[in-house]
Amino acid sequence: MEISIWRGGTPLSLQGRFPRAPSAHAPSRTRAEPERRLFRSFAPGECVLRVCVLCVCVVPGRKPEKMAAPLELYCWASGWGLPTVDPDCLTVLTYARFTGAPLKVHKITNPWRSPSGTLPALKSKDDGIISEPQQIITHLRKQKFNADYDLSARQGADTLAFVSLLQEKLLPALIHTFWVDAKNYVEHTRKWYAEAIPFPLNFFLPGRMQKKQLERLKTVCGEDCLENEEELEKELYREARECLTLLSQRLGRQKFFFGDSPASLDAVVFSHLAPLLKAKLPNPKLQQHLKSLPNLCNYCMSILSLYFPWDEGDPPPSVPRAATGDGNDSEDEPYQRRHQVLSVLVGLVAMIGYALLTGIVSIQKQAPQPGATRAVTLDEDDEQDED
Repeated sequence: MEISIWRGGTPLSLQGRFPRAPSAHAPSRTRAEPERRLFRSFAPGECVLRVCVLCVCVVPGRKPEKMAAPLELYCWASGWGLPTVDPDCLTVLTYARFTGAPLKVHKITNPWRSPSGTLPALKSKDDGIISEPQQIITHLRKQKFNADYDLSARQGADTLAFVSLLQEKLLPALIHTFWVDAKNYVEHTRKWYAEAIPFPLNFFLPGRMQKKQLERLKTVCGEDCLENEEELEKELYREARECLTLLSQRLGRQKFFFGDSPASLDAVVFSHLAPLLKAKLPNPKLQQHLKSLPNLCNYCMSILSLYFPWDEGDPPPSVPRAATGDGNDSEDEPYQRRHQVLSVLVGLVAMIGYALLTGIVSIQKQAPQPGATRAVTLDEDDEQDED
């Protein structure tokens, strides 16, 4: 809005807004004082007040400029009362919510529908496809969405230290809890993924994901760590309990780890604790220790209620997209046709392999037999005998 004041044929411009109504926080007298002093300099009837409201007009024949395409994030679908069940996807999604990054989120249950074939994956116009969670966060920082902008150098060092602690002490125990523990894996983890992933990929993708997590565990704990699983479980859970206790002491009564505003450390901690807290595990050894730390439990629930108020639902994975009304999975997905063909081929290969392994179909090799030649020879012998 522009206020134009005319005095003696000369226009004077005053850019600004009219003072608002008086309130307890911002009295109108303070805001209106500059305008009052300006109007007092004119004699009565000497000035004319003209208020112009600026409007955005579309010039005929010229197309309006399009807004830049938003970043697209592909992540696992919601479950267990969480916006996404995968810790890596949850880290990226939580960081984006903390910073207000404009993401178009595709929550899917088929990783082959991702542009990179893995989850999470960020599709950007400048840098293409980014798959690693830390690289996605770095890209968001380059786009001016930085949750650590106000942190001091010491707080930045604490962030690196605690992230390293989580990866070395808590992450191996989480992998063991969800992917190695037989009861938890069969009755909870594999069950959810097998119901969520579409047929026929649900026959082998959960097993492939478990193998990937085992390789990840071996990278942290050593190649021969699974030889003595009982000792490994005791060691992992002991270190994880110490890590959780240390996090609880560091958090204290604060809302977030560095005060009243969330940072990247909060996104990492939340993504590790929330699945352990919300999952219904048949063997809840580590989960019971987390629930004994009330400040960490309240911390996770607070982030869920503040930043994911509409994403805590856990709809059945088999509900059709039209029934749920979820618009995150757009129908014009550019890789849809390719993934459909691959799904059909993989299904055929899986069925043929299953038939061969179970003996339903068998392939036998037989040595070539000169049947026709032998028959002619016998006929010739018969003719010779008759002669």
